Amino acid sequence: MNVTLVSFPRIPAIRTLQPEGSTGTSGNSHVGAYVSDLVVTLPAVPDTAFDASSGSVAPRPAQLAFDDLDTPLYDTTFVVVDLETTGTSPERDAITEIGAVKVRGGEVLGEFATLVDPGCAIPPQVVHITGITTAMVMEAPRIDAVLPGFLEFAAGSVLVAHNARFDTGFLKAAAARCAAAWPAFQVLCTVQLARRILARDEAPTVRLSALAQLLGASTRPTHRALDDARATVDVLHALIERVGNQGVHSLTELVDYLPEVSRRQRSKRFLAADLPGAPGVYLFRGPSEEVLYIGTAVHLRRRVRSYFTGSETRTRMREMVALATRVDHVRCAHGLEAGVRELRLLVAHTPPYNRRSKFPKRAWWLTLTAEPFPRFAITRTPTWDALGPFGSRNDAAEIAATVAEYCGVRTCTTRIPRHGRHGADCPPAAVGGCPAGTTGELRDAADYASAPRSVRELFTGGGDAVLRVIRDRIETYSAAEHFEAAARLRDRLTAVVRALRRTQRLAAVARLAELIAARPDGSGGWEFAVIRYGRLAAAGTAARGVSPMAVVESLVASAETVIPAMLDAGAPSTHRPSARIAGDPGDGLPQRRSECDGSSGDLIPASRPGSPGIVGDFERSHASQGMPAETLELPLTPASDATDLLADPRYPPLRGASPEETALIARWLEQPGTRIVRTTDGYHEPRLGAGHWLRWLERAEAAARTEFAANDYLAHT
Repeated sequence: MNVTLVSFPRIPAIRTLQPEGSTGTSGNSHVGAYVSDLVVTLPAVPDTAFDASSGSVAPRPAQLAFDDLDTPLYDTTFVVVDLETTGTSPERDAITEIGAVKVRGGEVLGEFATLVDPGCAIPPQVVHITGITTAMVMEAPRIDAVLPGFLEFAAGSVLVAHNARFDTGFLKAAAARCAAAWPAFQVLCTVQLARRILARDEAPTVRLSALAQLLGASTRPTHRALDDARATVDVLHALIERVGNQGVHSLTELVDYLPEVSRRQRSKRFLAADLPGAPGVYLFRGPSEEVLYIGTAVHLRRRVRSYFTGSETRTRMREMVALATRVDHVRCAHGLEAGVRELRLLVAHTPPYNRRSKFPKRAWWLTLTAEPFPRFAITRTPTWDALGPFGSRNDAAEIAATVAEYCGVRTCTTRIPRHGRHGADCPPAAVGGCPAGTTGELRDAADYASAPRSVRELFTGGGDAVLRVIRDRIETYSAAEHFEAAARLRDRLTAVVRALRRTQRLAAVARLAELIAARPDGSGGWEFAVIRYGRLAAAGTAARGVSPMAVVESLVASAETVIPAMLDAGAPSTHRPSARIAGDPGDGLPQRRSECDGSSGDLIPASRPGSPGIVGDFERSHASQGMPAETLELPLTPASDATDLLADPRYPPLRGASPEETALIARWLEQPGTRIVRTTDGYHEPRLGAGHWLRWLERAEAAARTEFAANDYLAHT
């Protein structure tokens, strides 16, 4: 038997240099940065080998390159990083500490650790968790001074983190704020790796502290960045050892191992071969030509191809792909058309693998009953003064309880005749009693009429007196230091404002007979949408150099005819005269008329203080881009109609349009850069509607989030 002996010279150990006086350990007072100087000498490998059978030196057999074998895990450089932050939002919060360990082949090559000045006070609940106080970071460097050093330390390596989405999200946000390019790191998440490798019986939780104890990590996590990074290194090595006997020896094999992609799933990649690289809707079809799943994409071929690779981890989707035999598509002009077509196809086909297609028409509305003493009813069919839609009946019931309490709407179920009186059977001012009977006095229909009238004014934007009463009650509780009661009422008012805003925002779009909007496509052209009564009637684009108005007129001529649903089919439909809005002179769009032709009365710009509207957002977004704000004024609205335009008794709030489709259109209109080309009426929300309360709503939601900040922080670290 021939034996070939190969002799390799010993490779010297990699040396890690640390600052003088450093102990290399982490504590609560650890400040500073460890930067590794890697000194590696690789001797040349001999090109020949000794043949024991012949006693001669023979040429070395050819060896496969790493490109053929993929990068072995023992030769892959990992930088394991952990962050401490002031909260859980990369947009609102900041980094307070960075810790990273560079490893390759099981050896530590270097460490990087530093405190970071977040530029703000560290919340008490975060101090309690991490031990990092505002005083500790006052003399620390800012992130713009730290980030370049970290990126240099991690260059060319695979970034590893426990819950990598959290850490990389903060690092990317910091890079964006520092105007620094974010390198194309390959990222590995030890949470995802642990869930794939460890059975749930063995590891009920994948928190870092639990995994470190389970897998015997030498470092205990302490919610300090370097300690947690060191613990994550031990967890990573232990998990890699678990998969070594399953044929996972390279980085590519480890990445492919994570999503558990079957060979059958990969074999169906050909289904995406003929799809275009354009926006549209795709439909997976089964063996009997039934539609299994419907989705949208800005790049059809790339999106559908992802279902056959490791990026698709949903069990339901893998099951759907196994059944699919064909992928159909509908090419669309832009993302809005794709989203609308998806919604309509979901209603038409109700595919089994789309979660939201199970009950596409299920929605609840809060209305007043048609009786002499109206009370709230929760129904599927909206009336002209209804509030909704709600996703669940319980949500509608909670809003009804709050509004009834402060508007004085009765909650008793007794039927009262027209000439009867309310209060005879209702307990006076007791807990759980009827809100309309708090005084204990008998009330006829005329006395009671103010209650439903205040509800209609609230729902349709005619007045916000009820909201101000609730806000004053919150302030009274706070002044009396009844903070728990104030917080509960704040959350109830928040829910009411959200519901009002949703209805009024959608009704503002649905009431317009026609609205034509344009958005820049990012390449010098335009995306157009023709919207009629809350539905998308036509969509198109105008490439750079093409006259946009010619495209607009063509779309209008070929647009779908939309007839709004009416509560009284015999009532005639009238529309206001046309008003136009345009952008800058010379962009090809028509210039805005200074007034609404044919209208009478005092004209009030809808952008005036206290009258928020979507086009007001357009004005702010364009002004931030250097465009003159005065060229983007809102349509003018007669003062006499300012509070009643959204409350026409002939129509339901959305004129029969799908709430999902109208909401999708409203979101598209709110995007920065969107301009109104033409509309049959002023596009605005009611002056005294919920839009006036958005700033209060933001503050209330921020206050509600703070009490959960500690739990969220623990859940994401």
